[in-house]
Amino acid sequence: MLTRRHFIQTTTALFSATVANPVFADSWPTEAQKAEWDAQVSPPGFDPATSNPWGLHPRFLPQRVDAKDGLVPGDIHVDAVARYLYHIEEGGTAMRYGVAIARGNLYEPGVYNIKRKVRWPHWTPTQNMIERDPVNAQWADGMEPGPENALGSRALYLYVGDRDTYLRIHGTPYPRSIGGRASSGCVRMVMAHINELYPNVEIGSTAHLYSAEDSVTARS
Repeated sequence: MLTRRHFIQTTTALFSATVANPVFADSWPTEAQKAEWDAQVSPPGFDPATSNPWGLHPRFLPQRVDAKDGLVPGDIHVDAVARYLYHIEEGGTAMRYGVAIARGNLYEPGVYNIKRKVRWPHWTPTQNMIERDPVNAQWADGMEPGPENALGSRALYLYVGDRDTYLRIHGTPYPRSIGGRASSGCVRMVMAHINELYPNVEIGSTAHLYSAEDSVTARS
């Protein structure tokens, strides 16, 4: 199990997710439509460190922090207790973002490989999601991309070997869930924040999801 000995030292010190299926709905947006949606979900004059129309606790805003020696640049670490996602950078730093994690026992700690990433993805609920929440049955054939899509503006797809786990790190149309436990398994981020993270994450990177019971907390 991943524990606090593996993690990150910072100068300050909180995280829900949605499970999705890779089956596609019918259409893909044009580049112009994607750009329009990007503008729609980003505040005017967006500054990641200060823009906060969502009313988040300030500690959930993106911040560059010091990283513990030996962590691999490019990797992602999710602290389920503090509700933080860290993206490790070259030079001993990391970008830290506030996130939400899965509710109850749906959160799945472990080590995953990011084998796919999509800008403005489709979303299809799994059968388990439909059984837990029958309202999701209306999207059994897939939800088209857009600002109301459950995966939001960006999605990073988590695999174990060649097996798609149906876990994602993704944007959310419910930014006020950040810092809580709300999803069906995934890690949620504010759409404007994952838009900043997305181009810096390479296919093949490793994502470490730490236990919600025995996780790392950020230290001041």
